Amino acid sequence: MADATTVMNLPHLTGLHQRRNPLEDNPFFHPSHGFYISPSDVILSQVVYDLSSDSQPRVSYLRAGPRRDILYEPSTVKAAIVTCGGLCPGMNTVIRELVVGLWELYGVRQIYGIPAGYRGFYSMEAVELNPKLVHNWHKKGGTVLATSRGGFDLQKIVNAIQHNGYNQVYIIGGDGTMRGAVEIFKEVSRRKLEVGITGIPKTVDNDVGIIDRSFGFQTAVEMAQEAISAAHVEAESAVNGIGLVKLMGRSTGHIALHATLSSRDVDCCLIPEMSFYLEGKGGLFEFLEQRLKNHGHAVLVVAEGAGQEIIPRNEAQRQETDESGNLVFLDVGVWLKSALKEWWEREHPGKLFTVKYIDPTYMIRAVPANAIDNLYCTLLAHSAIHGVMAGYTGFVSGPINGNYAYIPLEEVAQTKNEVNTSDHKWAWVRSVTNQPDFIGETV
Repeated sequence: MADATTVMNLPHLTGLHQRRNPLEDNPFFHPSHGFYISPSDVILSQVVYDLSSDSQPRVSYLRAGPRRDILYEPSTVKAAIVTCGGLCPGMNTVIRELVVGLWELYGVRQIYGIPAGYRGFYSMEAVELNPKLVHNWHKKGGTVLATSRGGFDLQKIVNAIQHNGYNQVYIIGGDGTMRGAVEIFKEVSRRKLEVGITGIPKTVDNDVGIIDRSFGFQTAVEMAQEAISAAHVEAESAVNGIGLVKLMGRSTGHIALHATLSSRDVDCCLIPEMSFYLEGKGGLFEFLEQRLKNHGHAVLVVAEGAGQEIIPRNEAQRQETDESGNLVFLDVGVWLKSALKEWWEREHPGKLFTVKYIDPTYMIRAVPANAIDNLYCTLLAHSAIHGVMAGYTGFVSGPINGNYAYIPLEEVAQTKNEVNTSDHKWAWVRSVTNQPDFIGETV
């Protein structure tokens, strides 16, 4: 196997001077040999290789963590923290740990929260943050700073960063937010401002690429179990009962997939990466007909982005977008419930049948993070702080193969984490549910 490894280096601020890391004097750390990360420490993007091949390029990323030398004098740091886009379990934990980490690890005293997403930079007063204020924030769902979609005006945002003297900016958000962060980084660089820009990817859908998972995802899967369990009870307690659960997942079906595997009560899982059809041989109706005949009930899980191409739309609905520019999805759950009822009335007039539809979307995303996600959020926040204090900019911190790394912001913004319906995990789903593969449509 080839030994060549490509290291994905990061932009680095050049107008600041190196200085001793204050962690050296922190009574809680007592740094020993191996505590600090060296410039040659990297994380491989791939850990599984075919030894029979001689031409496998290896890509690696800088390992995250504290450096022996930093570039910022802590007393001169003025940090801004902003949350953008939809809610996700763990947002308040990330904010809290950024504040506590900056304050306790590095002695930073000027930390500000930007309210209401990107528009808050230029339209609202920043909130001064300290450890006492944020002490219990990790126990709350949502984001105390408030959030919003849209409002991205590049020049106004960077003008506000420059005018307010922020020299570190921590941006928490999903893929759209990360694309905005790339533009902010580029504009800050164009103006030659010594401002560290870092993104902390937030998406309950787990659709951010390269990193192992997004924060809040495990909490979301855990909460989805409750909805599936309720749907199973409802379906099992009815004659010819179907429990229909719609889960989050605009472009990827990770929540639906993992919730299905964890539950084992699901009979069919529909995700955006897999087309499906209703009528005809091998279709959903045929499968449910057999399932009801054999077992008397069924549980159906559908991700919100599934089936959008087969839901009838009028012209206005084809053009409608939200504030982030995303196509407004029609409610696949409501449509599927209606289609199921019409099918049964047509095929089995007068026979008992019920569909119980559960949409736990806002329950799932509005809850506080569970223990695993809380720990994960802390590691993400501290990794981001260490990187920015060391002078890196234009990066995202996140786990790759279980180890925390710094990834170029633009690379993360351009990469999607989609479900691979050709791999073993999706095969596992089909073996658990016994659902059709939906590849034989003839209509």
